[in-house]
Parts: sequence; C-alpha cells; structure tokens
Amino acid sequence: MLVKMDYDRNGLVVDVPTSADLFTVRDVPAYKDEVAAIQQALRNPIHHKPLQALVREGMRVLIAHTDITRATPNKRLLPVIINEIENCGVKRQDITLLNALGTHRPQTRQELEFMLGSEIIENYLCLQHDADDKSQLVSIGTTRLGNPIEINRLLVESDLNILTGFIEPHFFAGYSGGPKAVLPALAGAESIFFNHSPALISHPRATFTHTLGNPIWEEMRAAALKVENTFLVNVTLDRSNQITGIFAGDVIAAHQAGCRFVQDASLFTISEPYDLVITSNSGYPLDQNLYQCVKGLAAAKNAVRKGGAILLVAACEEGLPDHGAYAQLLKETGSPQAILNTVSQPGYLAQDAWQVQIQAQVQEHADVFVFSQGLDDDQIRTSLLTPCRNLEEDIPRLISQYGPRVCVLPQGPLTILESAS
Repeated sequence: MLVKMDYDRNGLVVDVPTSADLFTVRDVPAYKDEVAAIQQALRNPIHHKPLQALVREGMRVLIAHTDITRATPNKRLLPVIINEIENCGVKRQDITLLNALGTHRPQTRQELEFMLGSEIIENYLCLQHDADDKSQLVSIGTTRLGNPIEINRLLVESDLNILTGFIEPHFFAGYSGGPKAVLPALAGAESIFFNHSPALISHPRATFTHTLGNPIWEEMRAAALKVENTFLVNVTLDRSNQITGIFAGDVIAAHQAGCRFVQDASLFTISEPYDLVITSNSGYPLDQNLYQCVKGLAAAKNAVRKGGAILLVAACEEGLPDHGAYAQLLKETGSPQAILNTVSQPGYLAQDAWQVQIQAQVQEHADVFVFSQGLDDDQIRTSLLTPCRNLEEDIPRLISQYGPRVCVLPQGPLTILESAS
C-alpha cells in the first residue's frame, strides 16, 4: 500500500503493508473565502469586544506573529488584520510586527519576505524578538510556581497587542497557539528555561491535548493574563495549509474553543499499541531540522508498544540544527539514560534541554530509526538515533524484527493516538 507522508514541501511516498493502520486528521472543510472568514472572526470574536471597537487613531498596535518553523499562513492572515485596523484610523507608522521567536534563531530578510510578503516588509516596522537581549525585556511578576517572567517590552508599551498563531497538538503544552504567544514566544530566555524545566516536562499532564492541569500550559496562561490589551487571532489548517477555523478574541477562551475544534479532528483511540509506528513531522516547515522532529517522535510514542520501533521520515534541510544546544547536549551526554540523569540534577536548566529530555523519554520506550535526505549517517548517530537509507528494504526488516502490527502517521504530530486502556 502506497502512502504519501508529509515530508519537506512535496511529500514522500512509502510502501507499507496493506494491513497497516493509517491515521490522518479527519476532513474539515476549508473556507472558500478566507478574507471574509477572517473579517467575520475579527468582528464577532469570542468573549471579547470586536477588533474595530478596540482601535482608534493614534494607538500603538503590536502584531505578534509566529516564526519560520510554524505553518501559520502569515502572508494571508496579517494583511486582513492590518487592513481592519487601518480602516479604523490607525496609521501605518503606529503598527509594529514582531517575530515571536522564543529561543529560535532570527529569520533572514529572505525568510521574512517569504513569511510575511514584500508588501509588509517594505511598508511596516518588522522586528524580531531576542530572548537573550535584556534591553528588550521587562518584568511582569512571578508565577505561582516561582518563575520570574520577563517579556518583550513592546507588549507593555503598546496600546493593543494582537497575538496571532496556529493551533495544533503540542507535545508538552497540550496545544500550540493561545498563551504560547507570550510565554515562550515573547519571553526572556530564563523564563522560558524555567517553564520548560525538566520537572515540568516530566509531569504526566505535560503532553498532547492537555491544557488545564498541565503545569507548563497553566504557567503560560498566567503569563499571558498579566499582559493587558490583548486580542487573539488563531487559525487551524488542513493538510494543504488552507484555513479551516478562525478563533479570535479572548486569549484563553478563543484558544480553548480552537483546541476543542482541533481535538475533534485529530484525536484517535486505539485498542492496543503497535509494534512499529511510521511517522513524519508534518512536513515543511516543521521538519526543517531534527530538533523540531522530536514532536513527531513524541506523537509516535503514544502509539508504539514498550520495546517497539519508531521510523521517522523527515527532510531536515537545516540539519540538527547547528544553532542552539540540542546537538551539543546529545553529543555530551551520549545515551538516553545519561540525558535523563543529567537533566534530573537539582536546579538543572539549559536551552534545548526540554527537547533532548523528551527525545530520551521516547528512546527509553522504543527504538528510533530515521530516514532523512538532509542528514548524513554521522549526524543521525551523533543524535543517538539509527539511520535508514532504503525504505523499501528497511520497513520489511523492521517488521520482521519488531512485529507485524504497523501504524502509519502521515501527518505526524497532527494526529494523536490514545490507548483505550
């Protein structure tokens, strides 16, 4: 049976047994007129005044948007928002767009044009958040867990903060979007490290589909609620990146509505775990590097038996990547158990440790194999994973070694499996 996996920009066809179980996001119709749908959401928001009622001439408006690693259709979404607020008298020079990078690398000019379009880049002030630049940050207090929160000062200095993004299942925050636009996306590095600390990452509720009761998400919510004058605009997407839902208004209520919408389409119940799970990382832009691909591994862990196997197919055109501490931590520790021993040390906090920790948790549960045209064998092995180069031979071999029950997740972490037991 030929299955098209989401891989890079155009997909990858793999041959799997006809007996394999295939899980893809349930079909949800996309809007035929995206502009009209976005306008409708802005004018009829969830638990909030309409956007038109919030803006006036002379206001300083900040529009935060996701970075290159996210599938948010910024180029189609942001112009509609900008047009809406300009029609209410806000001047072009009073609008700032801020790339909400968290601890990710800044985008190049070419990448920003790809994300936002040349019209926005050439006519509006476009800035990029730097979590390590203290001059960009301001303190907004401490959370219940003791995390001193610093955020980008523009969130405090602006008269209106429009937080945009994309809702999908998230491997430790429950879902993306919503309050994640503040913490971690526009927070200081130390605040992010605390929120993504080993103790919180290992919490049983810190996983896909769980927000309420998830200490990581609860702290994100607390941080977002400390920011005044916010208006959320989150979207959901189909496999072709077309908009299927728009959730605008209150940063928590609108996000929760979007989470319920996504859960109805993406959550599946299985009778028992599988011997082999073949997964992607949802293709471009999410499979740009191996760091991001831990999400696909975490989704597969939900579906594979203890001691089974996971086969990840991901392009990884940026490599491991070279920036951040992900590759360094893997190389220094040398084994999944050593990773878990390292991060469990009292007070341990480090950039990218959360990604390495989750990868180790996956590997303690199942063996992980990787097919990638953007990584060489040494890079994969240095990442403590096993390379595969010939899927026609490797898939039958893995079935022979681990067992015949096979599950395929062409969209990777967009599909979440839970055991009935």
